[in-house]
Amino acid sequence: MMRLECPVVKGPKLMGMEDEFESLRRERDPVARGRRATELLVLYQQRSTELARIRRAAIEEARDRLGGSYTEVARAFGLTKGRITQIRSGAPPAHRAFFGVGPLTIALPGRRLLSRDDVVIAGEDDAVGAHLIAETERLAFVTERVIIDPREEWEPERDAIVVCGPASAHIGNLLMSEDPILGMGIGDGPKWHVVDKATGEQHTSPMDDADDPRRADHAYIAHHVRDGRVITHIAGLHALGSVGAAHYLTQHLPDLWAEFGDTSFSMAVTGEFDGMEPKAISVLFPPRPWS
Repeated sequence: MMRLECPVVKGPKLMGMEDEFESLRRERDPVARGRRATELLVLYQQRSTELARIRRAAIEEARDRLGGSYTEVARAFGLTKGRITQIRSGAPPAHRAFFGVGPLTIALPGRRLLSRDDVVIAGEDDAVGAHLIAETERLAFVTERVIIDPREEWEPERDAIVVCGPASAHIGNLLMSEDPILGMGIGDGPKWHVVDKATGEQHTSPMDDADDPRRADHAYIAHHVRDGRVITHIAGLHALGSVGAAHYLTQHLPDLWAEFGDTSFSMAVTGEFDGMEPKAISVLFPPRPWS
């Protein structure tokens, strides 16, 4: 029987969390103390959720190493078999980690109208935001919806899903410029297209087909893993395309996580719609890792 060793290590990050906790307890300003306590409660809750996910994944991995026996896993973990069963059924699934640890920012593109000074949001982008928030909250993420002002050079400070094309805001262009595989360009009309940077293959939106326009659109999806954060980037050629990309992503999340894990990659999909509801979503460019 294989024996699993579980050393306890008190590293720099844990010491930093303890220092922050003690500093908060000593804070004399009640407003500052209350605000920071609220922030830390959310942060610690998300870390606790991630620990539960890690433990569930570790149980499954240990079972394979110990010959498929949860009884042996329970003994190695110092838990009862009943508790192992509870963890397996109650903890978040492994693919939660696709979006990072959390809290999670859902960033949507704001749009300026000449007749108004404030920023508005398209109905399609609002639908994307509602779908992503509902699906990520099912994975026990604490979410915050942010509307990107196209006049500002905004960048996410934590794990995020950014729904924004390269022309809509600075962050859309910045994220797409990091992709060595796929991108977007603009041609005649002007009509935007998704392009394979290696082969030069281009696809304009079916909505822009001069001879046979149809209610379908292409969309770009990228998974950035960098600097301890995960940024998922979605960009439709039109706003409608982002709806299809968001639905494809949440439907295929387990498979994408199983294949790519915490690797950066990009792909493109095509959605066909009835109103704003996707009828069918197919892969336009298959997902490819960046390295």
